Amino acid sequence: MLYDVLVIGGGAAGMMAATKAARAGCSVVLLERNPFCGKKINITGKGRCNLTNTRTWDEFATHVHPSANFLRSAFYSFSNKDVVSFFEEAGLKTVVTQGGRIFPESMRAADVSQTLVKCMEEAGVEILCGREVLSVCKEGEVFRCNYIESESKMMASGSIMAQAVIVTTGGLSYPGTGSTGRGYDIAESFDIQLEPLFPSLTALMPWQYDPALKGIALENVGLTLVVDRTSVQIETGDLSFTDNGIEGSIGFRVSRRAVKALIAGQKVELELDLKPALSLEQLAARIKREMESMQIDAGRMGPVLMRQLLARLMPKALIAPFITANPGLTVNNLPSALKVWRFKIHSYTGYERAVVTAGGVSQKEVVAKTLCARNVPGLYFAGEVLDLDGDTGGYNLQIAFSTGSLAGESAAQKILKQRVSSE
Repeated sequence: MLYDVLVIGGGAAGMMAATKAARAGCSVVLLERNPFCGKKINITGKGRCNLTNTRTWDEFATHVHPSANFLRSAFYSFSNKDVVSFFEEAGLKTVVTQGGRIFPESMRAADVSQTLVKCMEEAGVEILCGREVLSVCKEGEVFRCNYIESESKMMASGSIMAQAVIVTTGGLSYPGTGSTGRGYDIAESFDIQLEPLFPSLTALMPWQYDPALKGIALENVGLTLVVDRTSVQIETGDLSFTDNGIEGSIGFRVSRRAVKALIAGQKVELELDLKPALSLEQLAARIKREMESMQIDAGRMGPVLMRQLLARLMPKALIAPFITANPGLTVNNLPSALKVWRFKIHSYTGYERAVVTAGGVSQKEVVAKTLCARNVPGLYFAGEVLDLDGDTGGYNLQIAFSTGSLAGESAAQKILKQRVSSE
């Protein structure tokens, strides 16, 4: 059988692409390596799945890398409002939380993937799980996809013919969810250029990391990324210290540029500001007021009193590692120590725990208005396989939904036009 559209990859972008192409009237088949679709969706947002957010395009675009302009057409064709409508109409209620982030009302990521599977089934998509794609080639005007049944004891092989192929295989992040980088192999087999790959939204590990920091979470702090002694990015928000180093929303936000700099052999530092809302002078005045209320003066400030003072300025668990990092701490240098706590970064967590893969199919190789490869008619790319990624907060799933939707509709429109012209 010759299908109209073949979708390779059953993640967020793939399931959206398959649904949109099938709803347009095309015969669609989807191949997924795992025994079921949506495996990575099920672990996003700590199992809650941050679907998208309420940001306008101008706000949203500032959180997209390396160039948000490429996403513009896809976003406007299927915006964050459209994503909410899509799921609400499919029976999945959503809720807006702090910071404008949107989740399923149930706070269960599995409900999102199940809803997407239901939409595909209702649209008539043929879903073939447990199929690992080996190669894709073009034979005349149609594509041939060769695969093996990964769940079969006999490792049975097969092939599928289609007029259009949409590659939505994801990246290399979280390989336990089935991310193998197969989409990059497919792209290269068609001489499509890839931008260098590297993990993003990942933990950064400082030199001589104090184990006493592990498990501490901080709210409303500032973080500055310094590369080769130049400040290149400043963020404010939440930060956490884990076994893997510095994480949390602002840790993840600076990780993309930090990882690129480390790969390039540059010197990377993070400067933690525990009191970003206060200037150095305001902080000094605040410390003076705290000391007055404690009825102590700088002249008799010993280790015990310093700890008591710090307890008024930071979480108790942070006091010991803060003192360790700032030997010779006095009332005079305390304000600057609170404003600039330096961490020299020497490594980062790889793909095994990175949220997304940066890099991928070059934006130069794909038409932004259709997501079709410029030099391979009928071949489309969507989702994480593209050189397109976002910050934490629903940006990456929105990118997946928008690009998946546009690729599915574009492929369908091309095929339906051909069908009309041939009649």
